[in-house]
Amino acid sequence: MKSDSSTSAAPLRGLGGPLRSSEPVRAVPARAPAVDLLEEAADLLVVHLDFRAALETCERAWQSLANHAVAEEPAGTSLEVKCSLCVVGIQALAEMDRWQEVLSWVLQYYQVPEKLPPKVLELCILLYSKMQEPGAVLDVVGAWLQDPANQNLPEYGALAEFHVQRVLLPLGCLSEAEELVVGSAAFGEERRLDVLQAIHTARQQQKREHSGSEEAQKPNQEGSVSHKFLSLPMLVRQLWDSAVSHFFSLPFKKSLLAALILCLLVVRFDPASPSSLRFLYKLAQLFRWIRKAAFSRLYQLRIRD
Repeated sequence: MKSDSSTSAAPLRGLGGPLRSSEPVRAVPARAPAVDLLEEAADLLVVHLDFRAALETCERAWQSLANHAVAEEPAGTSLEVKCSLCVVGIQALAEMDRWQEVLSWVLQYYQVPEKLPPKVLELCILLYSKMQEPGAVLDVVGAWLQDPANQNLPEYGALAEFHVQRVLLPLGCLSEAEELVVGSAAFGEERRLDVLQAIHTARQQQKREHSGSEEAQKPNQEGSVSHKFLSLPMLVRQLWDSAVSHFFSLPFKKSLLAALILCLLVVRFDPASPSSLRFLYKLAQLFRWIRKAAFSRLYQLRIRD
């Protein structure tokens, strides 16, 4: 009988020592299945490097949290488990080169950006800025920072500065960055001056790049204008050569007749008038000179052939 009583009391010692008759029996809180799944996902990620299985395990853990929430479990523990699941899932997606899906994957569990844990949001900023896509998290982080409930968190100041350095400055949103730093009480005086100095430096660099691009465009514009002015005389010369060659291809008598008709229509002089004889004489001399020039040009072309 003595051995039986000691054997029956042995399991009760594991709860914190032998029970006294006056103490009530305390039940051990049930452990959430999501905690076991979290440990399994971390093991798959770090030890086995099975990133797909780690991601699927995280998703099963989220489903377990939604379906089998333990009432006795503290709320802080549940939040820590959810945050850790997001961290493991983000790392698994990044390892599989599916980093573009990170933001949508996280938001499907938290629904709105304002509810994201600071650690998860910081990891998203770091990932997208490293992949040269900070604009993807611009609206999400902005919504989180504007939420009054988040502004009382101890991580708010560090996350706001991280947002300025990693998102706003690379995107050139200098006014938004300055407004955030000046209007937020989370920045200490020293940190505020440092961040404002960084914004000022970025603004000066932006101005230099803008002026440099304008100066680079001016020579191109001047070159195009000078090209137009140079091409205009060439065009006139080509038109003149074409007209002269066409004129030389006409018979001499037809050319003279065409010129006389043109004079009659434009100048409107009377050929029978004595005052017109001098003009006709000069016109005839001009045509003789043109005819000699045409024949000499034709002779030179035949010699070359």
